[in-house]
Amino acid sequence: MAATNQETHARTDQPRAYQDKSYLHGFLGTVSDFQKTGVLQDVVLQVEGRWFPCHRLVLSAASPYFMAMFTRGMVESRQTKVVLQGLDADMFGEILSYIYSGTLHVSMDTVQLLYQAADLLQLDYVRDTCSNYMAMNVERSTCVDLYMFADVFSVNVVRKACLQEIVRHFSELASSKEFCSLSVNQLTEIISNDELDVKEETIVWEAVVRWVQHSREDRLHHLPSILPHIRFNLLTSDDTAAILDHPLVREDAGSFKVIRKVVNDISYLRKRFGHTIIINMAAADQETHTIAVRPRSYQDESYLHGFLGTVGDLQKTGVLQDVVLEVEGQRFPCHRLVLSAASPYFRAMFTSDMAESRQKTVVLQVGLA
Repeated sequence: MAATNQETHARTDQPRAYQDKSYLHGFLGTVSDFQKTGVLQDVVLQVEGRWFPCHRLVLSAASPYFMAMFTRGMVESRQTKVVLQGLDADMFGEILSYIYSGTLHVSMDTVQLLYQAADLLQLDYVRDTCSNYMAMNVERSTCVDLYMFADVFSVNVVRKACLQEIVRHFSELASSKEFCSLSVNQLTEIISNDELDVKEETIVWEAVVRWVQHSREDRLHHLPSILPHIRFNLLTSDDTAAILDHPLVREDAGSFKVIRKVVNDISYLRKRFGHTIIINMAAADQETHTIAVRPRSYQDESYLHGFLGTVGDLQKTGVLQDVVLEVEGQRFPCHRLVLSAASPYFRAMFTSDMAESRQKTVVLQVGLA
């Protein structure tokens, strides 16, 4: 067996790379502890008058927004206090909690503001998680509000689900307060939908009237562009006459002309098919929504690898390094935060009152090279 043993030894004697499976969690956990105890923080962010002490390195590793801010020569890269605009302070606190832990807490009360913050800070996981959470919670009580939000931010998966829910329950939702907050484009998209579930087309007209009267001065001029989306071919002649005699129409000459034109050429108007949709899952839907609407916590499983990988890239490119270690004449630029999170030796050196905690260059006399 000598040859076999020799072959085995040859294989084990070769250089090998080992991955410390517990290192990622331990590293980020220690960095999180530093954040909680205010250790090695080097920048303070102000959001809505509240101050958030942080670590530039951590922010840059987690967010392309902060990476650009602190590593691309922007004026903020030289400031110790930075004011951030367009963010909610409470949501930024939640974002910071995610950045330092990889765990995200989401509820219906916070999801829209969280999405906006993630969109600004370019945090893809947070943005995608918020999108999925909203999509899970599309129901009659939330669909109009979520539809308006998803339309503004182009969250298509949520927008599509909301639109389906709105056209399915249009008669009920058209009298809601949220419905009157729709933009003109959102309103016309809804009422032009072939699947709009209404027993009578007069319901659509009445919804348009409520929408216009909600802000008459600002919206009356939109009426001529809205009217062609009403299916006048589904109205009786008496209904059409009543609409032509409505004060809103008589007040706006353009609206009267539009209706006359539509009535004279109704061949292009299609029927609505919403009333043919049969829903047998109401109870199941209600149960699902009840479960989904609860606040949830999400763990970003890829966050640790991505975070440490970015920190490694910053080390390779010499970005945000704040201390140089000298060993046997060789100089090693590093990050105090990384060294302290990885090693109790460096933690004691850089987080106490030792002289090295204030030095830019530290000579190590430990026989290392």
